[in-house]
Amino acid sequence: MKAKTFEEKLEHSKELLEKLMNPELTLEDSVKIYEEGLMTIKEAQSLIEEAKTKITVIEKEMQVIE
Repeated sequence: MKAKTFEEKLEHSKELLEKLMNPELTLEDSVKIYEEGLMTIKEAQSLIEEAKTKITVIEKEMQVIE
């Protein structure tokens, strides 16, 4: 299974938020969706941190070249 991109994780988070807004959702289902949403957001934040690290490395390498 292919890992989701940041954009896919963001879209999935939006979908989960829409599901949580359903007044017919049971409390148990709400908690499950909420937990899944938090995990998805955490994974997306991790991807952002990885990108920041890569950018920092690239910038340092560019300074060495100059």
